[in-house]
Amino acid sequence: MIRAGLRWLLALFYAFAGYAHLADPAPFLTIMPSAVPFPEAIVFWTGIAELAGALGLIQPWSAKLRRAAGIGLALYALCVWPANINHFVMDMASKDSGLGLAYHVPRMIAQPVIIWLALWVSGTTDWPFRHRR
Repeated sequence: MIRAGLRWLLALFYAFAGYAHLADPAPFLTIMPSAVPFPEAIVFWTGIAELAGALGLIQPWSAKLRRAAGIGLALYALCVWPANINHFVMDMASKDSGLGLAYHVPRMIAQPVIIWLALWVSGTTDWPFRHRR
């Protein structure tokens, strides 16, 4: 019950984020590390990936597809972590410290939690909980 509720919550989070990437890519482009090629295409396709992952998590037909979506979203969260780190560094280097440590530190801590959550709610892992028989 808790797992299903959190799966829906994570799917809503990713669906909203995917929509935001497509509807207004500008904020995402500003935090993109300069070494990333084709930033507009990356932001567009990350939005599509978030929407696809959200749909994969909530579809009722295939546990295998839910697990694939969870793995995909976990890998996605891992791959965008450098953009989050870049945002942190850029913000803290600005004269007004941007959004500040109160925003960035929890965001950095949340990233591995989001990675684990995608794997747990999709049924890919039961760690650290044991599966009851």
